Amino acid sequence: MRQIALSKSARDFLSALDAKQFRQVVLRVFDLMTEAKPQDSKQLIGYAYRRVDVGEYRIIYDSDAQSVRIVVIGKRNDDDVYRTLKRM
Repeated sequence: MRQIALSKSARDFLSALDAKQFRQVVLRVFDLMTEAKPQDSKQLIGYAYRRVDVGEYRIIYDSDAQSVRIVVIGKRNDDDVYRTLKRM
């Protein structure tokens, strides 16, 4: 099973979520531990990252055989996730 590494940005975003949304996002992150490239994930063009959606949130991540690194978590319907990713 892979290990999870959260960026500071992802930790900060998770800590600000309500309990219901927190649970949804964290369950999806745990799913990535067993299946790093689920069928509904997509490769980001121009980046070495993938994205997956959960409810109204988007998770940007990369993975290898030992770990899944969560880079950014944010609202799905605005481009703030991608602006944050460009700054990293």
